[in-house]
Amino acid sequence: MAEQSISGKKIAFLLTDGVEQVELTSPWQAVKDAGAEPVLVAPKTGELQGFKGVDKADKFPVDVAADAANAADYDALVIPGGVVNADHLRVEKAAVDFTRAFFESGKPVASICHGPWILIEAGVTEGRKLTSYHTLATDLKNAGATWVDEEVVVDQGLVTSRNPGDLEAFNAKLIEEVAEGKHRGQTA
Repeated sequence: MAEQSISGKKIAFLLTDGVEQVELTSPWQAVKDAGAEPVLVAPKTGELQGFKGVDKADKFPVDVAADAANAADYDALVIPGGVVNADHLRVEKAAVDFTRAFFESGKPVASICHGPWILIEAGVTEGRKLTSYHTLATDLKNAGATWVDEEVVVDQGLVTSRNPGDLEAFNAKLIEEVAEGKHRGQTA
């Protein structure tokens, strides 16, 4: 990954129980290595359960509850995947509103695997080119997106990838987009 500094930036990671652990920990470490501060935002307080596939893995402490989080306090948003995480997250009004606020303010958003499900709920996929885990293709197309099967896709500050095998490219583009800052085409 190219050495880019995003020092002093604050990056929100939005997730809940059932997150695919590596889709949280790998971008989290990339953000820290680039000098930014990652912050775990979730619909509930306490700890969240990570998973490696279908097996329970580590627990992660929540920093800020979604209903108390304000997108204005962050420079970008990362939405990791995991089927259970993504399915539960997309029905949480505070999480959906928090996600939409990043698009309304033109800030970078990065989402991997099943994470883009919440983008549909936030109403921000219409006319956008993106990727995801292949089982979301029809959902995203039905929501007006152009879905492609590529390692990483960047569309006006929106970074998407398919699965953990794409994390190196995903992390590099995440850092690049955060370094670039707001994007005029990143709208709700």
